[in-house]
Amino acid sequence: MSSFARTLRQALTVARRDFTATVFTPTFLLFLLAPVLMIGFGTVGGIGAQSIVGDDAGMKMVVIAPPAQAPVLLATDKQLRKLFPKKGDLTPPPLTIETPTGDPAAQARAYFDNEKFDAAAVLFGPLDKPEVLYARRGWSEAQFLSQLAEQTLRAQKLGSTTPLATVTQTVVKRGQASPGGRGQAASIGVFAMFFITLFLSGQAVGTMAEERSNKVIEILAAAVPLESVFFGKLIGMFGAAVLFVLFWATIIINATQLLPAEVAGSFPSLVAAIGAPIYALLFILYFTMAYMLLGAMFLSIGAQTSTQRELQMLSLPITIFQMMMFGLALGAATRPDSWIATAAQVFPFSSPFAMIGMAGSSPAIWPHLLALAWQVLWVAIIITLGARWFRRGVLKSGSPKRKSKIEAAAA
Repeated sequence: MSSFARTLRQALTVARRDFTATVFTPTFLLFLLAPVLMIGFGTVGGIGAQSIVGDDAGMKMVVIAPPAQAPVLLATDKQLRKLFPKKGDLTPPPLTIETPTGDPAAQARAYFDNEKFDAAAVLFGPLDKPEVLYARRGWSEAQFLSQLAEQTLRAQKLGSTTPLATVTQTVVKRGQASPGGRGQAASIGVFAMFFITLFLSGQAVGTMAEERSNKVIEILAAAVPLESVFFGKLIGMFGAAVLFVLFWATIIINATQLLPAEVAGSFPSLVAAIGAPIYALLFILYFTMAYMLLGAMFLSIGAQTSTQRELQMLSLPITIFQMMMFGLALGAATRPDSWIATAAQVFPFSSPFAMIGMAGSSPAIWPHLLALAWQVLWVAIIITLGARWFRRGVLKSGSPKRKSKIEAAAA
């Protein structure tokens, strides 16, 4: 058996041991359900923030006008609302027509002290010279009422609110990816890979701490080379990460099939420049390399720690480093022909993120073959250096120093 085959078999043995010890535990179930906890905390935080900022559901717009103008105002309001998304955050609040009583200006100001509803904006006066009062959060509503007065006045002069033009609208599907769609596909690919890697690769930091505490690492180091131990542990953690990704990907894919047709059709169609099948394959390959690169570095650094306090102190620098790689790759995705893109594609730890961004914006294939080979080389370098660093710094079993010629002659 060749040395490579023996090293690979030893690494797979360590990987199977670590994968079994990680997955077949109750803690891994909590790890799988961690996104549910994140979504729950985010929902609670959003509800709390909304309650602090204030709810716009009780806001209204008021127009003080004679009853004869009410039908035209309501018809014009209905036409203007077609310009806004249905049930969206930009949709203007409901419109109320009030009959003027006494002083319209005083009546308008009184609506802002009303206890039944919050007045966002109030319009009063003749439509050719109207006045609009609005609250601090009602600037957009004030603009809406201004246009309502303008369009209502035009409708009155025309004598009808019926649209003058009959418009036929047809959705056109592009035959190829648009520049904007390619840019969005690149950015979304970078963000998706960063989020998954951020959530999973940091788990590799503490994998060696337990082995050091119970002296198992000494048994492993005596049985197999440390390079096989490091590589095997990295493969085992990656197997657990793949299981996590497959679990949630299955849930998301099946959940999207249950969505109504109008909701599913509202999502933008993003087309990668390199093509959907190749893009999906490259996403898997680059996720693998991103996990291997960051995991190998975190495993090597975490292997030098001896206490949980040291591991906790490493969490912040690791998170900052990952954010830096994400920022560099995102800058490369938004500026594909700049020096930032070249630097992000060459630097090994940001290369997988930058290259998946390039796959979304450029149809070229050969740079990905070169990048994958470059990243595999760096995974081997990091594992080798990490194992040697661990052997010399922790196990204190490095090779003896070579004697100089003078020392050898003196001996």
